[in-house]
Amino acid sequence: MSYDFITAEKKGNVLLVTMNRPDVYNAVHVDMHNEMADCWDTFAADQDLWVAVLTGAGDKAFCAGNDLKATAAGGSKAKMTNTGFAGLSSRFDLEKPIIAAVNGFAMGGGFETALSCDIILASDQAKFALPEVKVGFFAAASGVQRLSRYIGRLAAQEMMYTGRTILADEALELGCVNAVYPHDELMTKAMEKAEQLCSVSPSAVKATKRVLNDMYVRDGMKDSIAYSREVIGDLAKTEDFKEGVNAFVEKRAPNWVNK
Repeated sequence: MSYDFITAEKKGNVLLVTMNRPDVYNAVHVDMHNEMADCWDTFAADQDLWVAVLTGAGDKAFCAGNDLKATAAGGSKAKMTNTGFAGLSSRFDLEKPIIAAVNGFAMGGGFETALSCDIILASDQAKFALPEVKVGFFAAASGVQRLSRYIGRLAAQEMMYTGRTILADEALELGCVNAVYPHDELMTKAMEKAEQLCSVSPSAVKATKRVLNDMYVRDGMKDSIAYSREVIGDLAKTEDFKEGVNAFVEKRAPNWVNK
């Protein structure tokens, strides 16, 4: 599998996927979304691949989320994949587990990407936030739905309304991650966890995830994420939305007008 913005390496029955735009802290633009969607399609179809590990290039970031500079510039004319952020957030047919190895900060869509994985392991240097409200957005790529299910609605609301950042130890306490490891041990631990999953029946794991995927559909998550896309479309028509993007690109404080 050869890509421009990610790398994908087979290690036995494990696929190691690395978001590979370290110069922009692995922020995701349309072309990268589509590469990741293709990667997950290939992963799903390969009978010899049972588990994936997803991480970010470099020591600072797992993923900085949406590439707002690319959004502001117009960038690629490619159409966004219908499987959501990083090809994952709206995907409910993948029956193989993905382990997120969060090696640095996971912000906005980067945090939502981790939340869209099945197991989240974090470096002790990791940081997490859904800071979209600070730039005129909201966590429309499943963050609202997933974080509120994982850590409870009250705690999730406080994080989403303020956009504040939490460190790895608080993420573990809240239930955002499964485990925290010293930074230099993270990838070893992630690959060990992947091998642990490979030691059990891959057919049984797929069957388990098939039921979990169905639960997400039955409890309304799939429809709610689709509704989030409608709401973000309405939000995009506001002056505050445009101001948030412009202020970010211009590196200044936004001037909100509530219109």
